[in-house]
Parts: sequence; C-alpha cells; structure tokens
Amino acid sequence: MMNVSRTSAVELATRIKQRDVSPVEVLDAHLETIAVQNPKFNAIVTLAEDKARLAAKAAEAAVLNNETLGPLHGLPVVIKDVTLTAGIRTTYGSPLYKDFVPDEDAAVVARLRRAGAIILGKTNVPEFATGANTVNPLFGATRNPWNPELSPAGSSGGSAVAVASGMVPIAHGTDFGCSVRIPASFCGIVGVRTTGDLIPNEGMRLPWDTGQVHGPLARSAEDAALMLDGMVGLDPLWPASAMPPWSSALAEVQRTDNAKGLRVAYVSDISGLGVDKDVDDLCRAAAKRLADDGAAVEEITFNVSEGIDAYKVLRGQWMVGQQLERMAMLPEFGPNLAGNIRDGLKLTVEDIAKAEAVREKCLKKFRDLLSRYDFLLTPTAPVTPYPVVKNFPDLIGGKRLDNYIDWVASNFLVTMVGFPAGSVPCGKTAANLPVGLQIVGPRFSEPRILGLSKLVQRRASVGWPTFAG
Repeated sequence: MMNVSRTSAVELATRIKQRDVSPVEVLDAHLETIAVQNPKFNAIVTLAEDKARLAAKAAEAAVLNNETLGPLHGLPVVIKDVTLTAGIRTTYGSPLYKDFVPDEDAAVVARLRRAGAIILGKTNVPEFATGANTVNPLFGATRNPWNPELSPAGSSGGSAVAVASGMVPIAHGTDFGCSVRIPASFCGIVGVRTTGDLIPNEGMRLPWDTGQVHGPLARSAEDAALMLDGMVGLDPLWPASAMPPWSSALAEVQRTDNAKGLRVAYVSDISGLGVDKDVDDLCRAAAKRLADDGAAVEEITFNVSEGIDAYKVLRGQWMVGQQLERMAMLPEFGPNLAGNIRDGLKLTVEDIAKAEAVREKCLKKFRDLLSRYDFLLTPTAPVTPYPVVKNFPDLIGGKRLDNYIDWVASNFLVTMVGFPAGSVPCGKTAANLPVGLQIVGPRFSEPRILGLSKLVQRRASVGWPTFAG
C-alpha cells in the first residue's frame, strides 16, 4: 500500500489525475503526518486545515468532472510565513504581526493555487526572514529532522523541515542570501534559488529588486521541477518579470539521463572563508562521479571574496528599503533585523556606488567562468548543521566566526550576481548529517541545474531523516 506522505509529488500528481488517489485522501495523509512530526520539529506555525479541506474537496470534484487540471492539482503545499496568503495568518515571524491576516495572495501564491496546489499552512521563519537559523520570539525554534538538537538553517527552515519530514511533498521558500539553498542542504533535500525575474515578486516591496526570489523545496529534483512549473510565468504588468525559455522544467529533467558533453568546474571555496573537510570531501566526490555520467569535470580555483563586503553594503540598503514603512517599529525589532537596518541607515550614496562597482567585477568573473563551463559546483554550506540554540556556527574549517552573515558567503556571492543555483544532497558525514552540493548555472538554466541534480541524487541518495521515522 502506498505511503502517501513518503510518495513523490510527481507520482502523487499523476495518481490524482488517474483517480488512483483523491486530493482529500492525500490531504488527510499529510495532516496525519503533521500531527506526528510537527510537535517534534515546529516547522508549520499556522495550519489552515479547514480551508485546505474545502480546496481538496473542490479539487476532487474537478477530477471527477474531467476538468482541465494544473500541474500541481491536489498537492498540499506550505508557504513561507513572510509571503502573503489571503485569509491565512502571515506573521513574518514577529510578535508585531501575530494576528495579521492578509486579504490577498502574493502573486506566487496565486500562481500556485491556479496550478492546483492546496495551501495547507505557513512555515516558520526568523523575524522577517532575517537570519540563517529559523527561530523567532513568536513561535520559537524549528528543529532539524536529522537531529532535533541541530538547526535546519534559515530563513526557509520551516519549509525545508516540512518537506524533509514528509509533512508536505513540496514547499515554497524565498532566497536572498542563502535562504532556500542552505536549509535544503541542512535537511537533505533539493532547493532552487531561481533567476531573479523568473517568478514575479508582487506582494513584496521593491518591485524592481531581483535579489529576493521565490523558489521550490522538494525531496527530489523532479519534484522541484514540477513545483517550478507551477510558479513561473510572465507578468506583463510587473517590472521584473520574464517568460521562461522552456515549456516544462519537469519534462526537461525527466529527459536528462546523462551528463555527456557537459563541462563542469568544481571549486571547494569561492569565498576564501574556508570549508570543513568532511563537507568538501563529499562535494568533491559527488562532482567527480558526474564524470561517470559523461561530464568533463575539472577542479579549479575561483575566488570572489572581494564581494563579501560589497554584499553587506547592498544588503543593508535592501533591508532599509524593505522595512522603510516600519521604521517606527525599529526599537521593537529583534537584534538581527534591527542591527541590519541600523547598518543600512549608516550607508552613503558613495558606499552603495562602490559596492555596485565591486558587484560588476564579480559578475565579470562569473560570466567568464560560465562561458568556459556549463556549471559551477561548490559546497552549498561550508559546515554541517550546528546547534539550534546558536545564531550561527562557531567555526569553519577550524577558523572562528564573529558574525552570522559571513558563513553563508558561498551563497550570497551567487545571489549578488543574479545567477540561479540549486542545492542537491550529495552524501552524509560520519555523524549521519546530510551535505548539499550547490550547482550554479547561467540565467534561466533551472531545468538543466535540476537535471544535473537528478544525476547527483541517483548516485548519492541520503535516505530519510533519522528522527522523521
């Protein structure tokens, strides 16, 4: 008998369309899993069971009436709790918004609904998604299903844990610095930071900004591609929006069976900040195994450490822009968010201009690399999950850290230049903790990134989280 909550999203979507299982049955199975898993891990902070049940019944009727069905028809999905959901509480992980219920969906949520997804609830975040550990004063900490004493990272930690532990087959995340990719790495799942204008950011501030993006989280590359197909599309009335140059990401991933003809570069550390040896060893081995699938794999040196300080400047500017209407609340914000905003308020126009000039230099380096190689591979995170009570890891490669931003430089240096990237699990350490491999490609190469991710997963399955049994 099928274990619904451990069945892939692709298979569930197919079986729903074939009437082998109903959307109501799929919802019920995942609600049962949530009842068991969520008290352990604190991933879902608002459960919209009544609304989801109504949507599931409507989805069931649509199947029986032979209506046209979207790619995500009948699949339960959770939404990161910084993204507007009509009629469902959206707290931003802040006590200041503990009772806020929007009256409209963000554009990405509306797209997911149109694709047939059933919005089941909201997932935990650090306050206003500011932080690389998923903890806030309203709901507390989200815990890692591989070890509940450890962090799932952030800021999409709630979504990553919900997927990894079987509470939902797919989940929504957002990524500015690392917020889809490192939670995916820490939880042993797939996550994609998309090209900046692939999914319109309507519902967020700064319409022209492409730093903060939406992306899918899933247990497999195929499932991530399926969700991506339900999220993308041109919005001609939104300034940062583009039509993807593919008709179906899932179809492209399913066609991928080898890496013949691909040129792949592996870099152990693009930031100069270091990487733990066990992480590097697993990622390097995964990269080399792609040669067995036909890829030409070369280990090279590539460093864009000059972008670290520039990113912090641009991040400060972005923080002020995002929270401009809430400046009166600054004394009530937590230390991560308040500190980032105060740093941003100190910036001058000259500071920002210099940072943009450095960003251009980094872009030229990435452009040169991606003109010679199809993909850049590098560890998603330089460390494995750290204690949930900490704001960031103490050490990278034996070197002590003094802030919560630097350790995710391997991610934000990619954010800074606007290229898409995915994280795919590539093995487990001796401590039985998953490690993610980051795959960076040119703009709009998400299906190809996921195709390569599929090959990595095929040779390095990490299995089910230890504490999610």
